[in-house]
Amino acid sequence: MPTSEPISVPTSVGDRPSAAASLMYGVGLGGFVDGIVLHQILQWHHMVSATGDHPVTTVAGLEVNTLADGFFHLATWMVVVGASVVTLAQWRQGRLPPSWRLHLGGLLAGWGGFNLVEGLVDHQLLGVHHVRDDLGGPLAWDLGFLAFGAVLVAVGWMMVRAGSRSLDERGWVPTPVAGAGAGRRP
Repeated sequence: MPTSEPISVPTSVGDRPSAAASLMYGVGLGGFVDGIVLHQILQWHHMVSATGDHPVTTVAGLEVNTLADGFFHLATWMVVVGASVVTLAQWRQGRLPPSWRLHLGGLLAGWGGFNLVEGLVDHQLLGVHHVRDDLGGPLAWDLGFLAFGAVLVAVGWMMVRAGSRSLDERGWVPTPVAGAGAGRRP
């Protein structure tokens, strides 16, 4: 059945790859690593385990923390779904796929960005949990978590830059598409 919805038609073949989806994958997957490894496997903390109202030493406290962890996992899952949508949109726009270096760099930078924001907001500003709530002095673990996040951002950024430079070194130039522009579906 014909439709008159406008479609996105690429204006050039091989538009420059974007790191947007890779950064989003990094944020989402970094959140999964935090939630699965630190919350569930090691059980060092839960989302609100440092609040006096919900101690993990009681069943009621564990129920609240498990619910909060579930919402946290839902949010990180939604970021990964968003990254998939961005990836598909970029393909439809005719963008080149990112090189492995650019993609992994964006993923590491996104994971590190997640750690920095989560570490500053949840651990330091709100104080809802720390990396190790089971210890009396968790500051060293919190600082280590922030340092790890900073290293991930730095290494990821260097990889993204190297991946972008490799395109320039190969003389990449987009190729215009004849008659490109907003079109209508047949």
